Amino acid sequence: MGCVSSKQFKRAPGYEDPNILAKGTTFSVNEVEALYELYKKISHSIFKDGLIHKEEFQLALFRNSNRKNFFADRIFDLFDLKRNGVIDFGEFIRSLNIFHPDTPLAEKIAFAFRLYDLRGTGYIEREELKEMVLAILNESDLLLSDDAVEQIVDQTFEQADMNGDGRIDPDEWKVFARKNPALLKNMTLPYLKDITMAFPSFVLTSAVGDEEL
Repeated sequence: MGCVSSKQFKRAPGYEDPNILAKGTTFSVNEVEALYELYKKISHSIFKDGLIHKEEFQLALFRNSNRKNFFADRIFDLFDLKRNGVIDFGEFIRSLNIFHPDTPLAEKIAFAFRLYDLRGTGYIEREELKEMVLAILNESDLLLSDDAVEQIVDQTFEQADMNGDGRIDPDEWKVFARKNPALLKNMTLPYLKDITMAFPSFVLTSAVGDEEL
């Protein structure tokens, strides 16, 4: 017996049957229903329209709807599967599933690739990687010289760009990520494996740490 009625679910934009969502993700039906409580809380925190707007996403992550955060913007954009500027319930469940401990590593690697592929070209280019490195350092309040940043980017490309064409393709990224598992450590939220109605605060840090590049 679920903890949220089907009637309540049908009032949520992007409603999908919890059974269908459970079949397509690692979550059980009861876990999907529990996550609805989290979704409802976030989606009514500012605009109260049952959809998660970027400001509400920022508020959920940082308790501040006005704080600009590079990683929150990137994660929001990747959660927004329909590319319409909001996250509905179905998108929320399918995207959050990436961070489940039991989700296959290949899916986490693919998500991380999209995170770095800032322009959506299907490749991670040098300038994109540099932008990510600078964002990581900024989020961590770390100051490095331009030379140090260039060295980080050069070393990463030396390892990852195996065919030497100046960009990292999805296959190269898969090999690189498997050799450097620390890149994916924040792609897993352990508490998603044991969701109850006493759901913990929704805290999502940047997908990579400054020490991991």
